[in-house]
Amino acid sequence: MKGILFKTLTVWLLLTAAVACTGRNNGATVPPAATGDTAPAARLLTLEQCDGYELATIDNPWGEGVLRRYALVPRQASIPDNLPAGTVVVRTPVSRALVYSVVHTSALKDLGAGNAIAGVADAQFFTDPDITARVAAGEITDCGSSTQPDVERIIRLAPDAVVLDTYQSANFGQVARLDVPIIECADYMENAPLGRAEWIKFYGSLVGRRQEADSIYNAVVKRYETLRDSRNNATIRHPRVLTESVIAGVWNVPGGDSYMAAIIADAGGIYPWADIKTTGSLSLDIDRVLAVAQNADVWLIKSFNIHSLQDLQQANPLHAEFRAFKTENVYVCDTNSTRLYELFPFHPDILLREYIDIFDGNDKATRFFKKVSQ
Repeated sequence: MKGILFKTLTVWLLLTAAVACTGRNNGATVPPAATGDTAPAARLLTLEQCDGYELATIDNPWGEGVLRRYALVPRQASIPDNLPAGTVVVRTPVSRALVYSVVHTSALKDLGAGNAIAGVADAQFFTDPDITARVAAGEITDCGSSTQPDVERIIRLAPDAVVLDTYQSANFGQVARLDVPIIECADYMENAPLGRAEWIKFYGSLVGRRQEADSIYNAVVKRYETLRDSRNNATIRHPRVLTESVIAGVWNVPGGDSYMAAIIADAGGIYPWADIKTTGSLSLDIDRVLAVAQNADVWLIKSFNIHSLQDLQQANPLHAEFRAFKTENVYVCDTNSTRLYELFPFHPDILLREYIDIFDGNDKATRFFKKVSQ
């Protein structure tokens, strides 16, 4: 009898939770947003408007089921008593965030919530002059390395949320014991450019800027789709595109289901590994890359230490065997001096525009990638 009552109560609670929230996925609908809101594109993120709070569900990028659920509850509201098991409560708007990634500090600034950035990890890798200046002035706390954060500094900082990528979550350590909500972000695991860009809505909800987030996303979608649709023309040039270079004997290239491969395709490029359906990177040796992409027309590299073809050849003599090297059609983004990594995740239209200009030979207009010579 007790077993029947328990099962009945469990079903009732689940049904109550389902009725209380309306979102997308599984037949639900997205919460009201800005006029002209676009169809959802994110594969791993579901946002549901519930009775007095918003429920964010992040699916497991590496398997089945849910990675994390977050109940975004306004500060003055009562905590709901019918939340799904394991749900992390986050009081919103977040006003003192410890942010591990330059990608997410950029998103918060884009939303007009830069003042919510109270601390950062891996400060030495930030290229945003505003962030670096505020760290130097002590306005933003440098909490040390993401692999070994300074717990004492974090305690003094008293953040109301810690924002990090899922691959950084293995280094929670003592931070997990501080009773601070840890927001695990999986946006980098999305396989569609607009899917990753849609995560701006989640960050907007965290800092009380959801309307701004909706407006940003809708504008990005419009620009991206306009550019992409302009490439659906058989008369345009469709170059074969090689990316990155060999480092310490390993050449990492995006998988065919990655958002980087998608941007190349949307720009009209032909990607050699498009048929290998993985969202992660492929770790190859240079011989395997030569076998597949030696005749690539265009070579795109993101690097901090390659400024000429001579640098590329010195890094590995076999780099000179590629057709794009011989025809001097190599483009490098200097990651030390540009903010590409900060900007393009939630503005993929910027990178799409860049690739289109390169593929069309209009490299004088590029902002991040520059053609290198001897």
